[in-house]
Amino acid sequence: MISTLLHLFRLFPFLRRECLDHVLVLNERHLPRILTRYLAYYHRTRTHLALEKDAPDGRPIERPEVGRVVQISEVGGLHHRYARRAA
Repeated sequence: MISTLLHLFRLFPFLRRECLDHVLVLNERHLPRILTRYLAYYHRTRTHLALEKDAPDGRPIERPEVGRVVQISEVGGLHHRYARRAA
């Protein structure tokens, strides 16, 4: 498992730079959980310039009538996303 993770870090240096440099990994079970949550955030929420500031999974446009904007924590509070929620 460790060799697989080292290979991932060579292929995807952003994992270390944007995630692991800011998190204290407690044990071997904790690391895959952090990476799973970060990659979910990366594909669902994080904007990408090559996609015209959209996420790879795409995000719907939310009208102001839907409700007020609320903050939602991602990756254990390391990142946040914002969405509209009905009052």
